Amino acid sequence: MVKILKKKVAKKAVKKAVKKAKKPAKPIILVKSEQNPIISPRQENDWEAWQTFNPGVILLDGKIHFLYRAIGPDGISRLGYAVSSDGLTLDERLPYPVYEHKTKSGERVFSIYSYLSGGSFGGAEDPRLVRVDEEDVLYMTYTACDNGLRVGLTSIKVDDFQSKKWQWKPPVLISPPDEVHKNWLIFPEKINGRYAILHSIKPNIQIEYRDSLEFDNSDYISSFHGGGPRKNCWDKWLRGAGAPPVKTKDGWLLFYHAMDNDWSKYKVGAMLLDLKDPTKILRRSKEPVLVPEKFYENDGYKPGVVYVSGAVVKDGNLLVYYGCSDSYVSVAYAPLEEFLEALKKEIEPKLKLKTLKKK
Repeated sequence: MVKILKKKVAKKAVKKAVKKAKKPAKPIILVKSEQNPIISPRQENDWEAWQTFNPGVILLDGKIHFLYRAIGPDGISRLGYAVSSDGLTLDERLPYPVYEHKTKSGERVFSIYSYLSGGSFGGAEDPRLVRVDEEDVLYMTYTACDNGLRVGLTSIKVDDFQSKKWQWKPPVLISPPDEVHKNWLIFPEKINGRYAILHSIKPNIQIEYRDSLEFDNSDYISSFHGGGPRKNCWDKWLRGAGAPPVKTKDGWLLFYHAMDNDWSKYKVGAMLLDLKDPTKILRRSKEPVLVPEKFYENDGYKPGVVYVSGAVVKDGNLLVYYGCSDSYVSVAYAPLEEFLEALKKEIEPKLKLKTLKKK
């Protein structure tokens, strides 16, 4: 009788252990804030009356600073400024633009490239902000709508930025003329002692290493973005990189934009890149981590588009900032360690259908 009981207990223990072993790990979850969208067009400011989207962000002294893209009736894409202490609601938003890319001709000239790239006639699109190795400078890459689409690079002193003295360094175009390029990112740390610029993710990760971020008018980065669709995956058609990479203990966290067979919708995926050689992809999300499903992601100039252009880690939380339907700015959230664990295990990520409440 005792032996039978022992066998039953043993079987139960085995079943329990097997059940526990089969228990799936937590999926990747990004929670969309109930305050979304956190930046919307303002009719009283002509320059940002129509669209406000695709922000570059930077964390400085505990505050998150935004440079967001804005378009008004004149069709010029300019950058506006806002700041937040909690990452969910704004403390301040300036009523005037803080950066504008002046075209060479000085005139507004219609370009099919810039029109399809968010609806503007020209200007500065989709900024990415980064501080490299605690330098006293912030670098900004952006898409320059100037007789085509090229990559612009400018910079500003950290003190000037925080003091709202918009003394930007004259921009340089770092992609070749007569070619269309977008979505170039600077890593927030030097890699092997050199600046690193990620300039393509298709057909592979392409990075330019440089001793300096000084360019002259004939110094361009050669880049290629092309190739056919990926097979047997959600991200068949890769569009481009998202926010500047976030350094983690497991690798560089890189968000990117892609499409499946439905070209009307942009979705967002995540990769982990090797810290020493970020051309190596260590992990890639099996499913998108962000998809357009909220009303503000499907009611705007380009319905169905979510476009990540900024990400920061604050108090152990990953805050991801993205443009919605080329018209609004929103934020999604996840505890960084949980996000990384799920990504490392290549679990199918899911977007949690609840909202993050402000504490």
